Amino acid sequence: MPRFAANLSMLFTEMDFLDRFEAAAEAGFGGVEYLFPYDYPVEEIKARLDANKLTQVLFNLPAGDWAGGDRGVACDPERVEEFRAGVDQAIAYAKVLGNTQINCLAGIAPKGADLGKLEMTFIENLRYAARKLEAEGIRLVMEMINTRDIPRFFLNNTSQAQEIRAKVGSTNLFLQYDIYHMQIMEGDLARTIENNLSAINHIQLADNPGRNEPGTGEINYRFLFEHLDRIGYQGWVGCEYKPATTTEAGLGWLKNHNAI
Repeated sequence: MPRFAANLSMLFTEMDFLDRFEAAAEAGFGGVEYLFPYDYPVEEIKARLDANKLTQVLFNLPAGDWAGGDRGVACDPERVEEFRAGVDQAIAYAKVLGNTQINCLAGIAPKGADLGKLEMTFIENLRYAARKLEAEGIRLVMEMINTRDIPRFFLNNTSQAQEIRAKVGSTNLFLQYDIYHMQIMEGDLARTIENNLSAINHIQLADNPGRNEPGTGEINYRFLFEHLDRIGYQGWVGCEYKPATTTEAGLGWLKNHNAI
């Protein structure tokens, strides 16, 4: 059975962020992830993890001005120093929280930008981050995101990610496979996950359309969960979905799965 981590940026938003750790543990989650920890003292987050016996599974490198529309800076040639400073900040948090993997968001391609230059910047930044993180025992993952929700997002399908991974040439760079995003961009989920399993170190989920909990859309999650077991996926599955009503009301899918 897959190990499920609650994404605290999207679940239990009925309460303050630091109170979501206890709610996740009470709901039966063994791990947590979220977009960013940087607005909170790292000791506060660590205390909530320890008090609720939760594993810190994942968070993102700093991604620029999120409220202002940034969705990562890793492909932007004008923001390399900002990216590198973010790597150091992420490492500092990860070491306290016991977090062993960090996600890199490529960012949105500026209009009219030279795509070749963006790719080279992204590759060099990934190479830098992978090396720095490896020295601290932390894995780097990169996430493909659909261009319907985030137009011009630079990294948007599995084949592109694998090509960039090969160009980076690091043994410490992996893929974060978000089922929701990839259902939109490429489909053929089970086969794609299986064919790229050795490169996938983290999976996230939401149903489509709507990005709500499993069972609300077109994706056959019962099959996919069993498929992950069959192919030997060993990582966590992050629950990065928007509850259709409240978080608690939408957790029937998890309770049913845990009862199998």
